[in-house]
Amino acid sequence: MFKVNTSLLSESKHDIIAIGAFEKKLLGGTAKKVDELVGEQLSSLKKNGRLQTKRGVITPIYTLGQMETEVIYVVGLGKENELDAEALREVFGAIGKKATEERAKTLAFGLDSFQSEAAHIEDLAVLAGESLALSTYKVADYKEKTNQVDIELEEVTFYAEDSTDALVEAATCGYTYGKGANRARALINTPGNLLTPTELAKEAKELADKHGFEIDVLEKEDMEKLGMGALLAVAAGSDEPPKMIVLKYQPKETWDDVLGFIGKGLTFDSGGISIKPRENMHQMKMDMGGAAAVLGAMDIIGETKPDVNVLAVIPSSENMLNGSALKPGDVIRAMDGKTIEVRNTDAEGRLILADGVAYAKQLGATSLVDVATLTGAVLIALGDCTTGAITNNESLMEELLEASVETGEWIWRLPNYKPYRDMLKSSDVADLNNAPGRLAGSITAGLFIGEFAGETPWVHLDIAGTAWNAKPHNLCPLGGTGVMARTLAQLALNREVETE
Repeated sequence: MFKVNTSLLSESKHDIIAIGAFEKKLLGGTAKKVDELVGEQLSSLKKNGRLQTKRGVITPIYTLGQMETEVIYVVGLGKENELDAEALREVFGAIGKKATEERAKTLAFGLDSFQSEAAHIEDLAVLAGESLALSTYKVADYKEKTNQVDIELEEVTFYAEDSTDALVEAATCGYTYGKGANRARALINTPGNLLTPTELAKEAKELADKHGFEIDVLEKEDMEKLGMGALLAVAAGSDEPPKMIVLKYQPKETWDDVLGFIGKGLTFDSGGISIKPRENMHQMKMDMGGAAAVLGAMDIIGETKPDVNVLAVIPSSENMLNGSALKPGDVIRAMDGKTIEVRNTDAEGRLILADGVAYAKQLGATSLVDVATLTGAVLIALGDCTTGAITNNESLMEELLEASVETGEWIWRLPNYKPYRDMLKSSDVADLNNAPGRLAGSITAGLFIGEFAGETPWVHLDIAGTAWNAKPHNLCPLGGTGVMARTLAQLALNREVETE
């Protein structure tokens, strides 16, 4: 899909070529060459204030036969000192989205014209590849089709004076990360009747077959033998059988130093007996966003193949209500033997993750990251742009924060002080209370899961605010975001780099 070239000629043919234009700076690199090929009209328009240089604004210029390429996108980059990685993703996303809307098959970048002190040319290639994948993703619909067939980008060419094949490798890596997030998005956006725990297990099987992962799917009978009382209690209200999905990626000879990802796989959440309000309940198909992030990360890992052992564990069920459903006041026993008083059946994600975390430890995970659309409270605390985190280990938390900075997926650490942990012990009849109250709701929910991590290094990521995008933008349409798929994969990749 990606190609490189050092020189642009008038006969170079693409549907579109995109060049960057900074405020108060002459066109440079390939942009200067494009300007020469069209009789320096671009620099004249820029000098006269006829070209927008505001960041992300695209001015289409038609070449009218002066070049084989039909359209030039002059893309505003704003002030050079403000163009960081986040801004570049937005810019490249705007290009990808507009090119797709115009049904382009071939797209070229004057990549060196986007270069600044903040971004090396190879970094630009990574960001361009990632942003093209993210910006061209479309949510599947189930309408009777009458529209024209979608056209996808087939070829992307990078022009730069110092182009090398390393740019292709870099762009392909970025594109792989974007496609992994898109896989997660597609799962989140699938209606609950079409993505049951059984279907989620099939998706994992397809991923295992694609990359050669080991896979194991525990059935209800297996869970009963292992004493997974928390997962089974949540699943009791549904006719759909629960699944405990396990993927194993082992590039090393020995199964040690294992990075464990645990994703909440609630394929639909009604709230159970503590039923949710009817408003927006249809969005609860996204309550398996943690599982989607883990599968998206495993897709990236399968493509990039870091030399790091990775275990993925996904406890999956529905949370419904029937005559067998879990009730407030019930006492259940988790896999590790702890008893739990259920004060709220809508606090079910932490229950299935309790058994997921315990099982990941049993399978050899030596560090744990769980990902879940866990609490509405995290939206109140952090809004819809930042993921909340709780940890018992400074080193692992720092690793994850570093990975999140690289992927542009913001994380904010919440406190884990003793008074919060004490709130979990407020049951008179069980070891733990699954819902000790509204105060510090995101913190106590995360720390509940931490009770099952024990002394194993662990980070919890609450993506209830970030897993769903209600305001479409250049990098993501309305619906699932695939958040944390890229960050989890980056965490694994960084561990490989550290051990080299």
